[in-house]
Amino acid sequence: MKIKLAILEKDQNYLNRIVTVFSTKYIDKFQIYSFTSMEMAFESVASEKIDVLIANDLFEIDVDKLPARCSFAYFVDSPDVDTVNNQRAICKFQKAELIYKEILSLYSENAGSLAGLKLTDDECKIITFSSPCGGTGTSSLAAACAINLASKGKRTLYLPLENFGSSDVFFSAEGQFDMSDVIFALKSKKANLAMKLESYVKQDYRGVYFFAAAKFALDMLELKHDEKMQLISNLKMTGSYDYIILDIDFALDKEHFDYYTKSHNVIMVCDGSEISDLKVMRAFAALETMDQNSETPILNRFCLAYNKFSNKSGHAVSDNALKNIGGAPVYAQATVQQIIGQLATSDMFNNLD
Repeated sequence: MKIKLAILEKDQNYLNRIVTVFSTKYIDKFQIYSFTSMEMAFESVASEKIDVLIANDLFEIDVDKLPARCSFAYFVDSPDVDTVNNQRAICKFQKAELIYKEILSLYSENAGSLAGLKLTDDECKIITFSSPCGGTGTSSLAAACAINLASKGKRTLYLPLENFGSSDVFFSAEGQFDMSDVIFALKSKKANLAMKLESYVKQDYRGVYFFAAAKFALDMLELKHDEKMQLISNLKMTGSYDYIILDIDFALDKEHFDYYTKSHNVIMVCDGSEISDLKVMRAFAALETMDQNSETPILNRFCLAYNKFSNKSGHAVSDNALKNIGGAPVYAQATVQQIIGQLATSDMFNNLD
């Protein structure tokens, strides 16, 4: 099933260009109808059961005459215009991918089914990064793993669910949506959450998918555990990703066990210092005890990665029961982008199951 998209535009040249681009890039998503006449567009909306109508703001559209199922927005020239006549506005002069995502978001507000999305758990693997040690660069290593997998052609999503985590530290891309929109979609419990998520996600120039940071850090504190689990499940169900890199705070409560149970690998990060090694060993000992009483054993999913390791003062954890996948040194006087770029080339990620 494809989304029936009608475009009403006075500029015939622009109309031809956008129809050509959408027909080429999103042929599996849209069935496109194009018009320069408002009367013909409205006739088609009724006869063809159009799902989304986008009209140049030079047309005065009586939205009350549109069927309830038909979503609507104006095409505008400026990215600074959010609404026209109290209707949503989409800038026509931006990348086709961004226009596509805005149309997809618009459609998902009214749609009753998931058009064009593959709903399956697929073979998406979750790799979780967490650490009982502070300051070991867990998030940097998680971001580097995402870059490493993306460089191998794997469709990889970086998803930080820490209270104050932020994808924007590591990744950037154009687009108006962010994690606040994701949180609102989860809490509003609207249909087509998976489609909403597809419209909100961005892709970094290195190929990593991510959600931009929430507008306000406190928004993340509003996200409940069941909503986070729903988010993860819906992301897996889309079939859009080979890997989800989950970046979370470390804990041994039931909620975190839910994350660990969903994970293919759980990477605990330490730096080889005496305090860091002690915390890892104590955390692992607690995990062993809890694992014995768990209906779903998870201990074999845990492994250890070293970051910011010093050959002079660092020591590896002596407990051989915890698999060590490798490590990386301290990168002094380097920017965040330089650090994750170096980490992304590490062989340690080849040692993941």
